[in-house]
Amino acid sequence: MAQMVEIRWHGRGGQGVKTAATMLAEAALTEGKHSQGFPEYGPERMGAPVRGYTRLSEEAIVVHCAIYNPQVVVVLDPTLLVSENVAEGLIDGGKILVNTPSTPAEVRKQMKLNGNAKIYTINATQIALDELKREIPNTPMVGALIRISEVLKLETIEEDLKRKFGKKFRPEVVEGNLRAVHRAYNEVKGE
Repeated sequence: MAQMVEIRWHGRGGQGVKTAATMLAEAALTEGKHSQGFPEYGPERMGAPVRGYTRLSEEAIVVHCAIYNPQVVVVLDPTLLVSENVAEGLIDGGKILVNTPSTPAEVRKQMKLNGNAKIYTINATQIALDELKREIPNTPMVGALIRISEVLKLETIEEDLKRKFGKKFRPEVVEGNLRAVHRAYNEVKGE
């Protein structure tokens, strides 16, 4: 990772946008990287659109603001594809990862995207339901993101998940999250 990587997360309150953005940033620290992970929201309720941001770099990060020109956009709720311009500011050749059962080609058509953005899809909601019995797609999305971006090692995310979730959740919840990350890592599809 020669340059700073900026990732913008789009989702709805309750889907784990904040957790995913900060989890990725905290995991990067264990690889010796510099990072930032933070949400952007006000008094929104569950279900309201929210954004999260993650910056990862080999060098110190001196910028402290929202991300306007991300290399990667992660969309946890596919309804946001039509209600918000999630691709706004995406760099040329950037990547868009969407939680949807649709194919990347179908998402490109739905978004009316021109240019050379790369589209990836994963049915993270179904994976979350299968592995966690809850409709919270954030950890599967982290697994898919690691696969398409290679910003961190999968092992780093696994160890961070065990350490962080192991303090708060029962072992079966931790194992379910690990399975969800692995499935998404292996099942993500790109154009």
